[in-house]
Amino acid sequence: MNIYDATSTVEEIALKASGRELLYVPTEKINVIEVSNFPALGKLTAFRFIEWVVKNPGGVISLPTGKTPEHFIKWVTRILARWETKEIKSLLESYGIATDKKPDMRSLRFVQIDEFYPMNAQQHNSFHYYVNEFYIKGFGLDPNKALLINATSLGLPPDKSMSEVFPDNNVDLTLRVRQTWTDLERLQKEVINRVDVFCMEYESKIREMGGIGFFLGGIGPDGHIAFNVRGSSVFSVTRLTGTNYETQAAAATDLGGIEISRSRLVITIGLATITYNPTATALIIAAGDAKAPIASLAIQEKKNPQYPASVLQDLPNSRFYLTHGAASLLVERQYQDFVNTDQLTDAQMQEVVTSIALKNRKALTDLTQSDCASDRFGSALLVKTEREYSDLATATRESMEGKIRLGLKHISQTTFLHTEPHHDDIMLAYLAHIYHLVRDPSNQHYFANLTSGFTSVSNAYCLSLVQKLKARFNTQSFADLMSAGYFDPKSTTKRMEDVYLYLDGAAENNPARKDEAEARRLLRNMVEVYQTTDLTVLKIRLRDLNEYLVTQYPGAKDPPDVQTLKGTLREWEVELLWAYLGIETSSVFPLRLGFYKGDIFSEEPEVDRDVIPIFELMKKVKPNVVSVAFDPEGSGPDTHYKALQAVAEALKMYEKHSGDSTVRVWGYRNVWYRFKPSEANLMVPVSLNSLSMLHTAFMNCFGSQSAASFPSYEHDGPFSQLAQKIQVEQYKIVKTCLGKDFFLKNDHPRLRAARGMIFLCEMNMPEFFEKVRELKKKTENV
Repeated sequence: MNIYDATSTVEEIALKASGRELLYVPTEKINVIEVSNFPALGKLTAFRFIEWVVKNPGGVISLPTGKTPEHFIKWVTRILARWETKEIKSLLESYGIATDKKPDMRSLRFVQIDEFYPMNAQQHNSFHYYVNEFYIKGFGLDPNKALLINATSLGLPPDKSMSEVFPDNNVDLTLRVRQTWTDLERLQKEVINRVDVFCMEYESKIREMGGIGFFLGGIGPDGHIAFNVRGSSVFSVTRLTGTNYETQAAAATDLGGIEISRSRLVITIGLATITYNPTATALIIAAGDAKAPIASLAIQEKKNPQYPASVLQDLPNSRFYLTHGAASLLVERQYQDFVNTDQLTDAQMQEVVTSIALKNRKALTDLTQSDCASDRFGSALLVKTEREYSDLATATRESMEGKIRLGLKHISQTTFLHTEPHHDDIMLAYLAHIYHLVRDPSNQHYFANLTSGFTSVSNAYCLSLVQKLKARFNTQSFADLMSAGYFDPKSTTKRMEDVYLYLDGAAENNPARKDEAEARRLLRNMVEVYQTTDLTVLKIRLRDLNEYLVTQYPGAKDPPDVQTLKGTLREWEVELLWAYLGIETSSVFPLRLGFYKGDIFSEEPEVDRDVIPIFELMKKVKPNVVSVAFDPEGSGPDTHYKALQAVAEALKMYEKHSGDSTVRVWGYRNVWYRFKPSEANLMVPVSLNSLSMLHTAFMNCFGSQSAASFPSYEHDGPFSQLAQKIQVEQYKIVKTCLGKDFFLKNDHPRLRAARGMIFLCEMNMPEFFEKVRELKKKTENV
């Protein structure tokens, strides 16, 4: 077995810069190094990898796929390409890495971690394609020394295809042990057996190489590393296996929908494969607050199959590299930060007091000195503030009640510009609040859809609309509508006719009327995209679109015209939604910002392309309030964060242009992140009626989302149900803190009717710009 050199000056330097210990015993059981942001995480990992390669030529490496290694890949590629430059030599020397000899990348042996099965290796969403593109080619590895999983025809007899053996790509693993009943089942069993032999031999080859010397992985929503999902044996080896819902939901985007990922199996190396060589360096990288819960379980809990990454407790050279957000639930570090804070903010004090109330399931006013003193953070809070626990509890209660009063406050004579990265972000965050705001006709509401959102429209859904149009395309009524100029994409009046036709169908429970409206809108969109009203040309385009959607593999990157068409379907959906509240399409602006392209690693916003369109819209509508998706650190590579930066830059330009510094900003979160009660300063009560409307409107208007093809890993169903669940949970938090009588016996009918709660964060412009700057520091390497 190979003995690898795992010593690292890179880690020593990074650890010193972090101001942390490597391990806080006894709570933490795996070493942790913290960095400030996502790009810094990639940079640290890249230099640690280069350092390891320099010390271990010919070693065995195994590297991850997906979006998490984005900055790792960019940094390694940059280091190798510019090795001789002064810039890179200086960086290498600052990390204590010798620069006299460039690392011999072709000496390395590469092991692919996992792959979907069945999967055509030529597809761009296969991991085989990814590792060839970014690692074999990108890092200059020797392909002859790579151990890869080419699943294109894996296990098949020479004369058979995957579609023949596994119709619909469904592989029944019960065939391993049960009796077969048909010739097809017997063939399938033989193929599965051959795949099992491949996996056994794959494992043997890894062990013959001495095991993996450098393993780098991310961590999934259920805590999986590789595809070793929650519940995997710590003794597991390379195998063909199924996955769980959380993993299927995370893979839905790659595979073109949960309908596909739900039944797709995987080939993965095992937990025992990763830990086979006791001298291996095993790194898990995670960025952002969303990863904090699962990272904390892997690091702080005892080794347990429920936390697969906890197996790394067996490896002396295992590490978690985390951003501050991903490390935010590591208790000892959290406590150290709290104790070392010179001046606690009101929000920090309220967070501690609220958490004590929730832990004890007591109202704030029912908390005792003992409750606070017995809590580690509560005890420190009493010492630091030198205040009575009753004073702190009262202040927290008064603050929460004040936030609710603000949420109930009547607003009039106000112009709102509601911005959203995706077309359902606003409704999932605060639809119930808008429901009350639109009742005052003196308010004006404008909606900016910042991206086209085409990646969340499945081929299957798009094909269903194509079929509806095909069924009507040759009818005289459609020809007459075309002759009358009905399908002019610029006509607001005719666009609203589509909308009213659909909503009339929804009100009548008349599917045929709704189908007619969808067919009309698709044709209108095709007229816009292909810039023609010639029915013969459009018929050919419709035929080609039908063929594309039938033959293209799900998860493929669509050509520009299909991307635009899918985006117009999302724009149609949001027009339907706001028409529910009497808002016409002239108040809805699809901006289609250019940074959104559907690539694995998306681009950063640019001023001319992405900021100016928002700025021009602000000049047009002159808002008093601008809403924005306001997500925490860790959304840097995601659409929400990039949209936030574009809106912030546009607002700065608008302030300079107009001289208006009074614009208020509403930060919102929805199904991806939540505000803590201490972070929100507007709490809006939500009635059962409003919760019902949220789900009904979502299911009626968002046809592309109603089947939940691209769901959250937290909920197996449409986003509207998850949004309702979150708002109910937030209500329960507030009810616990204020006591049930606050709601049940309140003079205000909206509070007596409340069964949910919306959390928002209102900021003035200086506060907003400061928070965006802080977020940018946390998320970007600035």
